[in-house]
Amino acid sequence: MAAAGLDFGTSNTTLGVVAGGRADMVRLEGGEDTLPSATFYHYDGTISVGRAAVAAYVGGEHGRLMRALKSVLGSALMEETTLVGRSRVKFRDVLKRYLAEVKRRGEAAAGQPLTHLVHGRPVHFVDGNPEADRLAETTLDAIARDLGFKEVSFQYEPIAASLDYERQLDREELALIADIGGGTSDFSIVRLGPERAKKAERAADVLASDGVRIGGTDFDRQLSLGTVMPLLGFRSRLARGEIDVPSVYYHDLSTWSAINRLYEPRIHRELVDLERRAAEPQLIQRLMRVVDDERGHALAIGVEAAKIAVAEDGAATVPLDWLEGGLAAAVDHAGLVRHTGELARRIGERVGACLAAAGVTADAIDAVFLTGGSTRLEHVRSAILAAVPEARAVAGNVFGSVGMGLALEAARRYG
Repeated sequence: MAAAGLDFGTSNTTLGVVAGGRADMVRLEGGEDTLPSATFYHYDGTISVGRAAVAAYVGGEHGRLMRALKSVLGSALMEETTLVGRSRVKFRDVLKRYLAEVKRRGEAAAGQPLTHLVHGRPVHFVDGNPEADRLAETTLDAIARDLGFKEVSFQYEPIAASLDYERQLDREELALIADIGGGTSDFSIVRLGPERAKKAERAADVLASDGVRIGGTDFDRQLSLGTVMPLLGFRSRLARGEIDVPSVYYHDLSTWSAINRLYEPRIHRELVDLERRAAEPQLIQRLMRVVDDERGHALAIGVEAAKIAVAEDGAATVPLDWLEGGLAAAVDHAGLVRHTGELARRIGERVGACLAAAGVTADAIDAVFLTGGSTRLEHVRSAILAAVPEARAVAGNVFGSVGMGLALEAARRYG
């Protein structure tokens, strides 16, 4: 018997396995312990996952790329289908095939079957909808059991991250754990320390957990709508009247989990009609080229890369010369804040809600442990830290702290 801790993320997935009482992260792809949460369906029916999936798509191979798979959990999309070649595939089956491959790689690394699982989950899969939240967890539980796990339990992702952080402490402290990932932003306020780590039951150490369904993919969407989509006709006018062209195409094209909706045959017919009615038909022609060539993910990849580059260097360009010679969208830090500042503000607000739920004041927090890819965005980090200005900021393993914490929890529960 071997146990595992699975951090199935909107953008990336990690897996830790427990063997001989020791928790270790699995190298899931090419020596990396992160596996992008992406699947590419080749037209021959086979699939690639992770970086290989993205490479197949970027390389121009015909097929269907799917990313941000986790974001469909708890939504009506879960039971919908998407067109892959001449067949239709349920999103539930897409998730299952991806997670089956993650499990297979974990078992290859462990040298034995994985039978027990601690599954990470956000505090809220869906905001303000307990039934959808329950359905999302139930779906993951059922998929895991279908894949052969005999025991499945769940842990909030920020609490898992706290277990990774606790390993470096030499004294007790009250910590705010901030896990800002690709799909959700999650917080826990936890009492941590070397002596507390020895306790078999830690429920009393968790003062509160809270979260909001805002993450890196939402920043991608808002940045895309603000900088790239206007070049394809977003908020341009129809030739007659004062009405804008329909915005639904642009919202789908800038949302990772909705891009493939545009590749249905009826969409082409709608865009042909829209081009005839548009005041600037050349912009709609660009949109049509993206949709007809199924290059929506190329746009999203470019926007995501620009967001990361702005976080690191302050400015970036989304090259669009593959669509039209000389076409590009420039992005700088001020633009990123302008288009996504409201998202950062809403993330920061959840810190106050978590403090209130815990019954503690901001000055009681000793440290803020930051993990998740979106903590690299300066205005997101600032919004969190502004809520607890006296706390020490500690940067965790951006993509690995939650996964390691889940593996440590698996060792505690099943080791």
